[in-house]
Amino acid sequence: MTHPEQPLEPTRVELNGTNVIAEDERKGTPRDLFWPWTAASISVFGVSYGSFALDYGVSWWQVVLAAIVGVVGSGVLAGLIAIAGKRGSAPTLVLSRASFGVTGNKLPAAVSWLLSVGWEIVLVSLAALATGTVFEELGWGGGDATKAVALAVVVALVIAGGVLGYDAVMRIQTFITYVGIILTVIYVVLVIDTVDLDAVTSLSNGGFPAVVGVVILMMTATGLGWVNAAADYSRYLPRSSSGAGVAGWTALGLSAAPLVLILFGLLLAGSDPALKDAIGANPIGALATLLPTWFLIPFVVVAVLGLVAGALLDIYSSGLSLLSLGLPVSRPVAAAIDGVIMVIGSVLVLFVATGSFFDQFQGFLITLGVPIAAWAGIMLADLLLRRRDFDDLALFDPAGRYGAFRWGAIGTLVVGTVVGWGLVTNTYAGWLDWQGYFMGVLGGKEGDWAFASLGVLVALVIGFLGYLLLERRAVRRQEERVA
Repeated sequence: MTHPEQPLEPTRVELNGTNVIAEDERKGTPRDLFWPWTAASISVFGVSYGSFALDYGVSWWQVVLAAIVGVVGSGVLAGLIAIAGKRGSAPTLVLSRASFGVTGNKLPAAVSWLLSVGWEIVLVSLAALATGTVFEELGWGGGDATKAVALAVVVALVIAGGVLGYDAVMRIQTFITYVGIILTVIYVVLVIDTVDLDAVTSLSNGGFPAVVGVVILMMTATGLGWVNAAADYSRYLPRSSSGAGVAGWTALGLSAAPLVLILFGLLLAGSDPALKDAIGANPIGALATLLPTWFLIPFVVVAVLGLVAGALLDIYSSGLSLLSLGLPVSRPVAAAIDGVIMVIGSVLVLFVATGSFFDQFQGFLITLGVPIAAWAGIMLADLLLRRRDFDDLALFDPAGRYGAFRWGAIGTLVVGTVVGWGLVTNTYAGWLDWQGYFMGVLGGKEGDWAFASLGVLVALVIGFLGYLLLERRAVRRQEERVA
């Protein structure tokens, strides 16, 4: 069946929710996936990751190596999961029901929802912080009043896009990609003279555990943070689309811009220890202090647009995750509910919480990165085992061939999470001190491996191998029933 190109309708409210996309609504080509993922990845926030990496006590070449491995590797991981979207034409956390069972899938859906909402809060809070700093640089005031106004504007944009849905998101992301590329290039040109290559290249090497820690930081901050949404956009593609194309364009969109931004951030932070410390407190705002006054307004525009792009994808996917939990509302209403939660969380981050932004951000990434890594391993194993497209009706029927609970997958997720949390040391918030209970075998919470976040990789491996071991025969039986 052919699928003629259908124009996007950005002002139309999308009514599709957890349902399988109808044949006549599937449109586009795999390369269309490049735009939303690039827009979400081109934020100047990516520059800050280069600075965060230096907190591990590593050299410039070690950051370069870790960034390539972590960013590209996690982008490929998300790209592979995106293949499920074109094979099943349903949201990521609906397709996950084939692995966990229709009812059992509520566990990973809840984790996915928390991760997406958390990212929404992080991104809109950063937009407000950046705007406040730029206004102070311009001498136009700043402080809480400016952050409050900026927060209101950003939230309105994000919620509007999330409620309108797929067509609006795709059109907005394409626009943001073009603007983001142009203004980011100008930013690089304007501040490149602050780079001190001698200072950067003189940074001392760190040990292997530190390099592993940077790799995992890059993974959790880039592609691994999107795996739970990877199929939400590829689900609109015709099922005849190339799987390699889906994976490749998704991976490219999630990897190309972050790599460039991270490596440039390494150059900036490695040149100026004071700037590195400032980025920890206000990642984007600190970058504005390097700019001439005339470019501050364009800078805040590109910063806010990049963050809005990421938040748009998050609010769209968090609404779908909320629906997959069984909330009896329409997709636009689910997106609006998440928008309210996003506002509350952002107010707490901006006006109530204390401490370094990086500390809060890192604690959030590590804690939810572990179960999401285990889930991603399970999804990859399921896609590897499955030879047929998903059964549309069974995805919504606990009595269907996927069943209500798939205990092998659920148990693997739980074990991967428990072991993973035991192998990360999270001192970024007092209530997370309980993590790292297995670190004694690696030298304790103060040893060389203490902050490598090894538990994220371990959870991913446990999820993948555990599912292959426990569910291989079950998947084969499922497919034999429809042979």
